[in-house]
Amino acid sequence: MEHKKKPKEEKETPEPQEPETREAIQETDWQAKADEYLDDLKRLKADFENYKKRQTESQKELGGYLIEKLVLDIIPVLDNFNAATQHVPEDQKKSPWIVGIQYIQKQLEDVLKENGVQAIEAGEGEAFDPAKHEAIEGEAEENLITKMHQKGYALGERVIRPAKVSVK
Repeated sequence: MEHKKKPKEEKETPEPQEPETREAIQETDWQAKADEYLDDLKRLKADFENYKKRQTESQKELGGYLIEKLVLDIIPVLDNFNAATQHVPEDQKKSPWIVGIQYIQKQLEDVLKENGVQAIEAGEGEAFDPAKHEAIEGEAEENLITKMHQKGYALGERVIRPAKVSVK
């Protein structure tokens, strides 16, 4: 059996480069790497800025939700104060106890107002607005409010509880 020897493939060896050429190539490689790192840094910076904006928006949204929940918990207490002060006999309206209760009621209303809560009231003869009012009695044929049963409340521009009204 005869073994044929394959001719060895000659490896191409790069020609020796002059030191200036090698330095130029290295400098080009370094510059390319530096540009790549700079692009990565710019991208990371933009990503981080977007992240901060999303977090800020998320915190505002959460804060708004928490304020709304707290307001919705406080409103029934205020309703009870309103109901209690409306049924005080005439001869007791000047009593220090009743005046104190009315003062507490006013404080609650002021705290809500300071936090962006506005009362939604409806007077007799006003036009019924389904965005602000809830009809609990009557037919809304003429869309006129005949009586307000309970105040509504808005937090900023958003109605969190419509005013309960009778319509005709």
